[in-house]
Amino acid sequence: MDDDRPDVLLTGLLFYDLVLTGLGKAPTPGEEIWTSGMGSSPGGIANLAVAAARFGLKTSLATVFGDDFYGEYCRDVLADQEGVDLSLSRTANGWHTPVTVSLAQGEDRALVTHGQEPPYSQDALMGDPPAARTALVHLEAEPRAWLTEAAANGTRIYADVGWDPTQEWSRDLLDQLALCHAFLPNETEAMAYTRTTSAVAALGALTELVPVAVVTRGGDGAVAADQTTGEYAEVPALGVDVVDATGAGDVFGASFVTASLAGWPLEERLRFAVLSASLSVRHHGGALAAPGWYGVHRWWRSVTDPDLRRAYGFLADRLPADPGPPVRYAPVTPPHSNPH
Repeated sequence: MDDDRPDVLLTGLLFYDLVLTGLGKAPTPGEEIWTSGMGSSPGGIANLAVAAARFGLKTSLATVFGDDFYGEYCRDVLADQEGVDLSLSRTANGWHTPVTVSLAQGEDRALVTHGQEPPYSQDALMGDPPAARTALVHLEAEPRAWLTEAAANGTRIYADVGWDPTQEWSRDLLDQLALCHAFLPNETEAMAYTRTTSAVAALGALTELVPVAVVTRGGDGAVAADQTTGEYAEVPALGVDVVDATGAGDVFGASFVTASLAGWPLEERLRFAVLSASLSVRHHGGALAAPGWYGVHRWWRSVTDPDLRRAYGFLADRLPADPGPPVRYAPVTPPHSNPH
């Protein structure tokens, strides 16, 4: 019997991202710096939505669009270009889509954002959440009611968490892991919330709280443990030239879910997620830098290093015969939105 549920259910704040790359140094007051690269793209929760959709997952997104150019552009890209289901989303009259300017320098970036709280909460957008195979969520200090309902519906929750500006790292947030199937923080977050001093120690603490725990380590790769299968995996990062690291963690999460839904072994899931995130940082923006099957297929065909051929040999049997058309990367100047 066909499963007509969404593969991935998402909700969160959407941004219009303008990314400037190639800065030799950060600007100082009164100084003008010319950059060598620029791209524009939907951002925020759109990073996860596009990354998942480009791997062929049926992706349902509940978010708020402003009734402005930025909102129209983001809606068109998500629905028309990337095939994301926006039936749970709303357009808010008189509210403008948040805008982020990302200044990419070296392997990191600084963000400047303007926006306001959307007029609809996540719980209002979701209502009675539809049953889905998975949900990719960003845990916050205040638990969301829809998350409890989704878990009760049988939806497998894959969660991450962001930087705590208070730096209190309240362990109360970890209580929400009781609803989750997997938790994918970075090592700084994982160590802070578990009060440990290494990624491996943090992973050990998290395995007591959630069936699948993953700790990403940036340039050091990632470690993971799956209590449902008894697997442990540790994989190194790939050496790539970083253009823009925006959204790499989101691409990692969507890729891990893709491989998990396909039932791959843990090491393959982890290598695939590390690879996809690494490919994403070679392009501008978060959402439109996601490689999808096309980008992974193209990379695999280009690999000549024997060690990489061995480490990623599983891709020969995992890649679809038709990886789809080339993905569209972030344009320097977005086109005019189509009238609706």
